Amino acid sequence: MPPEPPATAPLTLPTGVPLAAETTGSPFRDAVVDARGAGLAMLPIGLAFGVLVTQSGLDWWWATVFASVVYAGSLEFLLVGLVAVAAPLSQIAVTALLVNSRHVFYALSFPLHEVRGTPARVYSTFALTDEAYAITAGAAPRRLGTARIIWIQVILHVLWVAGATAGALAGAALPVQLPGVGFALTALFTVLSIEAFRARHDIPTPVLAIVCGAVAMLLTPDNMLLVGTSLFAAATIARLLLRRRRGGSSS
Repeated sequence: MPPEPPATAPLTLPTGVPLAAETTGSPFRDAVVDARGAGLAMLPIGLAFGVLVTQSGLDWWWATVFASVVYAGSLEFLLVGLVAVAAPLSQIAVTALLVNSRHVFYALSFPLHEVRGTPARVYSTFALTDEAYAITAGAAPRRLGTARIIWIQVILHVLWVAGATAGALAGAALPVQLPGVGFALTALFTVLSIEAFRARHDIPTPVLAIVCGAVAMLLTPDNMLLVGTSLFAAATIARLLLRRRRGGSSS
């Protein structure tokens, strides 16, 4: 008897997000399979975000509004603090630009060309999150199609809104304010930074971030986030240009 062919392993993206190797013929069911891992991981973060909103003195429904309209993950955590202190609109706009600038690079490989129709394209662009990018961008050369991509993004969006709303309702029901909840954002980014460093062991990047943050704190403590982020972006660009220059001169 001829040997049996090896079983086809599920496709796996570089980010570790599994993509279903087989299709069921239903874009919605395929999208559920694709999005279930990342979507369920978004729920506890959404819950934490909702609690943070109410514990910051905002009404619970602001969590639903932020999650539905802003839908930008880390920016939403930052936005809570900015709104709570009535930060100028210009500061909010620059912060949003700096935090979400990575989406410009996501767009280079996100399969937006497979999404047909102007309304679908507009929503797909709006709902381009880290999780949606991780699930869909590594699917080439297999075509996902408009319906499957949109359903993936809708499922992730709904789960994020549901988690944020549930967390806000829970936070509003608490009889007292919980001290230290505002530290959730710092703890979240600390963990993400540690994991990123463990994956790449890029020592200059965290050093630059710490130095830029310290300089911003000393010079402009009231605008530490904006100035520190701007300095870090400028330092990162300068480092990249210097690395390219050295590479060109060595060749």
